[in-house]
Amino acid sequence: MSSREEKAENLRRELLDLQNYNRPTICRECGGVMVYKGCGEFRCEDCNYQEYDDYGKVRNYIEKHAGATAAQASDATGVSQKAIRDMLKEERLEIAPNSNVFLTCEICGSAIRFGKYCAKCETAYHRAIEEKTRASRNINLSGFSAERPKGEEGSKRFTREQ
Repeated sequence: MSSREEKAENLRRELLDLQNYNRPTICRECGGVMVYKGCGEFRCEDCNYQEYDDYGKVRNYIEKHAGATAAQASDATGVSQKAIRDMLKEERLEIAPNSNVFLTCEICGSAIRFGKYCAKCETAYHRAIEEKTRASRNINLSGFSAERPKGEEGSKRFTREQ
């Protein structure tokens, strides 16, 4: 894939906003602007019509039906199981503590209830990122060290005569 095709693909994804969870922007009732109120809830500025995005639908269903599986929530709300899995990985939802269903850590494969990584791997992952960032900063600042240059390179260009 060429750089131009890659940019076009990225732009297409941004325009489609694949992770928008079907957020309403225009009121179905009066055509007004929908304003986000929190927890997946949107209200019309003009007529106060209330509507939920996919996250709000799933969250409301889980609050009423504690311990429901992703398949049950998907069937009841019309939200895809992939979107529900994405919400779990984004830590917007959490699998119930008494559930026998778990996600797996993307690094070590251990069972987790939300997110992408277990606590141990997440710590190691973030430390590796910090270390890589520090190393790149040190490379960028290598010309500004406290050491004095040696040889001809460090000598004065001009001397004052007194």
